Amino acid sequence: MDIINELAKELNLRVGQVEAAVGLIDDGNTIPFIARYRKEVTGSLDDTVLRTLDERLKYLRNLEARKEEVRSLIEGQGKLTPEIEEALKNATILTEVEDIYRPFKPKRETRASLARKKGLEPLAQLIMEQRDAYEKDLMVIAEDYINAGDESLDKKLIVATAEDAINGAKDIICEDISDNADFRKAIRALTFQHGMIVSKQAKDEDSVYASYYDYKENIKKIPGHRVLAINRGEKEEFLKVDVEVDSEIILNYLFSHIITNTNSPAKEYITAAIVDSYDRLIAPSIEREIRTDLFDNASEGAIKLFSDNLKNLLMGAPLKGKTVLGYDPGYRTGCKLAVVDKTGKVIDTAVIYPTKPKEDIEGSKKIVTRLITKYGVDVVAIGNGTASKESEIFIAGVLKEIDGDRKYIMVSEAGASVYSASKLGAEEFPDFDVTQRSAVSIARRLQDPLAELVKIDPKSIGVGQYQHDMKPARLDEALGGVVEDCVNSIGVDVNTASYSLLSYISGINMSSAKNIVKYREENGEFTKRSELLKVPKIGAKAYQQCAGFLRVPDSKEILDNTGVHPEAYEATKLLLAKFDYTLDSVGNGLGDIRAKCTRYGTKKLAEELEIGEPTLLDIIGELEKPGRDVRDSLPLPILRDDVLGMEDLKEGMIMTGTVRNVIDFGAFIDIGVHQDGLVHVSEISEKYIKHPSEALSVGDIVTVKIKSVDVNKKRIGLTMKL
Repeated sequence: MDIINELAKELNLRVGQVEAAVGLIDDGNTIPFIARYRKEVTGSLDDTVLRTLDERLKYLRNLEARKEEVRSLIEGQGKLTPEIEEALKNATILTEVEDIYRPFKPKRETRASLARKKGLEPLAQLIMEQRDAYEKDLMVIAEDYINAGDESLDKKLIVATAEDAINGAKDIICEDISDNADFRKAIRALTFQHGMIVSKQAKDEDSVYASYYDYKENIKKIPGHRVLAINRGEKEEFLKVDVEVDSEIILNYLFSHIITNTNSPAKEYITAAIVDSYDRLIAPSIEREIRTDLFDNASEGAIKLFSDNLKNLLMGAPLKGKTVLGYDPGYRTGCKLAVVDKTGKVIDTAVIYPTKPKEDIEGSKKIVTRLITKYGVDVVAIGNGTASKESEIFIAGVLKEIDGDRKYIMVSEAGASVYSASKLGAEEFPDFDVTQRSAVSIARRLQDPLAELVKIDPKSIGVGQYQHDMKPARLDEALGGVVEDCVNSIGVDVNTASYSLLSYISGINMSSAKNIVKYREENGEFTKRSELLKVPKIGAKAYQQCAGFLRVPDSKEILDNTGVHPEAYEATKLLLAKFDYTLDSVGNGLGDIRAKCTRYGTKKLAEELEIGEPTLLDIIGELEKPGRDVRDSLPLPILRDDVLGMEDLKEGMIMTGTVRNVIDFGAFIDIGVHQDGLVHVSEISEKYIKHPSEALSVGDIVTVKIKSVDVNKKRIGLTMKL
């Protein structure tokens, strides 16, 4: 297989683009670096396409390696034929390669292998000749294979009767049919086309899987989220799941391809072998393969959705320049508070007891009022976990009594406890208990979602679906790629970033990230980008990969606080000089530089500066808005000043909410009542959409109408069809 051409065809790219991208990947360049700083080489392929290309490149290379391995194994047995060579060459998936290898794969002892040891293969071959007539009746011919009188034989190898011989021959035919790669491929396709996934109740009790207690759906139509739900129900032993298909469809296919002479006396034996082969060997195996394929495809769909949700969550607008009071609600152990200043530094902490069992409302009010007024708190961020409703009512009451336009917001606690109990949480705040760390995390994730959420295992952030059923390695790889792309698309301040944030920067691993922090602690702040080369384990290659994504705000080299890569500094300075700008002009913004470059001709200008046109356009963008944050243009989170409960909702009310999670069948919207409402995919748009992600993303601010409210079941139905 020509992998480059195959990738170009699959991804609808030019061969030259793929060739260039593969070359850069093979040279050890990271996806963010290639996407940002090698646009002219790849034709401006973005990180999403590059990651897909990288994944398929690994798969196709593994496929080719397995093909070669199988070829060598078959050749080692002296059984390699031109037909097998051709079949291996044409195989496009690993399953097809394994089907080809199946007849040659060492097996544990089977009925067929035992029959071969008994010497019954010639009889099986004779039957498969399907002659019009044989010299003698096949049962009589089978008598020649009786060896019951040979006392030297192992008992397992005894053929006592002609019927035993025929049965052994049928076992050989049966296994040969099962091992036929073409048959398996066709049967897999027929089962997928005509088969049904069937689930039945396995326990005599109610559960969340009740809707699947007597359920069936076409294999080719069942959506991924139902596959994952059924699989989980089976794993938890609430469901019994099978693949059902009309066996006549499969058997008719096998009969038509195997029985070549319907008048042969051998027909009855071959027919019996075909039925046995399908029932005993093929059907169970194909069912496992199809269910594995369904799970793998559903997993990939769920991982893709999870990745999109995670990206939108991480790229949420930061609430900059605000002092935040983080509030971790609780009952018996109290509510933990942490005041975090505009830079994210913790400046005070406290514990209050406004909830049961103490219900010290007045004492708690004094503490909160003191913290808010003393530190000029702008926003109270309340975790949405245990006791959050009582806490919201309490805080809303306090804010009404304090002068000033202060607001509160409910913040998802998902993963906060994971961070609090983590090694990183203990290192960052060794003197805090886990709930105090949670309060800090809640405040900081409002100030800068990305910087705080990178400290938490993405699986614990709460924007996925069935994530705990996924293959951990694949999920971690995909989500790690999302975090890496988000971090690098924004860039980080090398003098303030935590090592957990730095570890996602292109070219930097956890070890070198810790070295950067250690160097910073021992030598003071970095004064220029090039100083990174003094950090242990940051060599020339790592520096090339990471430099453009790290910012040094106070560097004397103004470009160190932009996304301009050091390798383009000289070209950037020549560009500035060409239009009579100085480096000092950069800090004040160069609003008209794009117009000047356009009038001059960007293509001509790029040639003169000896850089690619995409790089030139990126440099212009950085010069226009040095140190910009791409998240600044996004809508800010909704801040509230009054409490609303489910009991206050009425059908027809129009509300503003925030998309918290997008799933296959709809989206959950936070409308400020402690219970997210569900807008079904059919209620998202007037026009037909196949998937909610076509219209909604995590973090979107949307207007919805209350469609239904069930206080007892805590269900809110929403519609966006206003």
